[in-house]
Amino acid sequence: MAQQKEKPRVGVFVCHCGINIGGFVNVPQVVRYARTLPNVVHAEENIYTCSAEGIASIKEAIKEHDLNRVVVASCTPRTHEPLFRGACADAGLNPYLFELANIREHCSWVHMREPDKATEKAKDLVRMAVARVSLLEPQEEPEIDVMPTALVIGGGISGMTSALCLAGQGFKVYLVERKPELGGMLKKIYRLYPTGEEASRVIGDYVNAVMGHKNIVVLTSANIKDVKGYIGNFEVTVLKEGEEIKLKIGTIIVATGAIEFKPVGLYGYGRYDRVLTQVELEEILKGGKSAIDKRFFKLQRVVMIQCVGSREERPPRAYCSRICCMVAIKNAMIIKEWYPDSDVYVVYQDMQTYGKEYEEYHRRAREAGIRFVSYTKGSPPEVTALPNGRLKVVVYHALLGIRRELDCDLVVLSTPLIPYEDAKELSKMLKVPLGQDGFFFEAHVKLRPIDFATDGIYVCGTAHSPKDVGESVSQALGVASRAAIPMAVKRLRAEAITSVVDESLCSGCGTCIRICPYGAIQKDERGIAKVIEVMCKGCGTCGASCPERAISMRHFKDEQIIAQIHAILRRVAA
Repeated sequence: MAQQKEKPRVGVFVCHCGINIGGFVNVPQVVRYARTLPNVVHAEENIYTCSAEGIASIKEAIKEHDLNRVVVASCTPRTHEPLFRGACADAGLNPYLFELANIREHCSWVHMREPDKATEKAKDLVRMAVARVSLLEPQEEPEIDVMPTALVIGGGISGMTSALCLAGQGFKVYLVERKPELGGMLKKIYRLYPTGEEASRVIGDYVNAVMGHKNIVVLTSANIKDVKGYIGNFEVTVLKEGEEIKLKIGTIIVATGAIEFKPVGLYGYGRYDRVLTQVELEEILKGGKSAIDKRFFKLQRVVMIQCVGSREERPPRAYCSRICCMVAIKNAMIIKEWYPDSDVYVVYQDMQTYGKEYEEYHRRAREAGIRFVSYTKGSPPEVTALPNGRLKVVVYHALLGIRRELDCDLVVLSTPLIPYEDAKELSKMLKVPLGQDGFFFEAHVKLRPIDFATDGIYVCGTAHSPKDVGESVSQALGVASRAAIPMAVKRLRAEAITSVVDESLCSGCGTCIRICPYGAIQKDERGIAKVIEVMCKGCGTCGASCPERAISMRHFKDEQIIAQIHAILRRVAA
């Protein structure tokens, strides 16, 4: 606490960020201004403060000028605050005595056509940062033990991949699957694209590896009933055939997968036996050519219709399912292989064959004689039955500008993957969010693409969004790596930005408990609110809602925020 009583000695480091900041903000002028601010004893400019040279200059200045506070004026704290905090810690300064002024996103980028005003705003942001950092206090991060045991929810290709990866590193893994058998949606698929491998062989190898691994406990026909606790110390209740199983878990991986949308009422689905979805076609294809002949005699013409039930103007299925085009091409190629004289049409809005390998597969399909017909959203195809039992598809060819009538033996609808209905219930138990499409929502699409905001819980596969097998496996390996880190270390430091309860003011009303989005507040035996620090994310909801004003936020105290407000108002008043 000695640092807390010392007179603040602030060092300010202003970054050019190449031309991102320096091209619009007069950085030397901002540095000269910073030197005039109260408590600032050193200020300098850097071309790239986040570079090795920039970090070294911060460390050197802390020692040379005996700095006990640091301000960096650069870019977003989302990407660089941990780096600068680490530099302070390396130099012996508590990392919570650091403040970042975002003069790139909040200044130069939004005022690039007004360099003079951008420079003045940069001065304002630096002045506010100096005012706040002068009142910051050192904080201690709580440490917790992490149990080296993982829970994987979902026994599809993603869940089994992550389970095998963790088990191979020596961690115990519980794999919970709602269905009687492992395998997920791949059990219904005939072949994989673009390799043409039989899905049953691929999934069979995975199932055998999982069932035979000594570190994996498989619980099929089981569901998650309850989840309590926090990273390293989760308490999970699994319900299996009426029996409750209690598990102590360190990290959790959500790999619950997705299901195919059933387009009842669209294009004759549910009315005509010859209208199927792609997954239903795959299940027939698994029986071989004889299964097709038995069901439809000899196929002469097949029409596949894309974007059925997806890419709508409004949620929940406004998204592109991404895999439908490649699935259609794959199944069209199989039919063309089995029936070389047949006509196979793919009726589409846009073909999503992203990447060199998939585009090559698309080209091969065209060379094989598969015909692609483009339609517009305003003129979708129409499907009707013919007296002879066949079907007729009427479509306006958008590229040729003509109306086509296609008599066919089979219509196959490409429908999107959608989340399981119980995803909402699981999201509430885990205290993790769902996106507008109903899939599990990551903490940040670029910075934390497989993490949830709740520490220790990760997401992969089609539980996150529609994706193919290759992407699902890659993501599963990624979450296994993320989950392995805290379990390997066995201890974890939680961020110190948490709420604090003044017990003398707390009336035990429970308002904070009800509104906390992370379940981080409980009552103790006296009925007083108690914060579980490792679960708290410092969002401030409890402090803003407490009727007794008994809750304050570490690192974001009222006086620290008010100091920033006063700093900006000084210029307004001037």
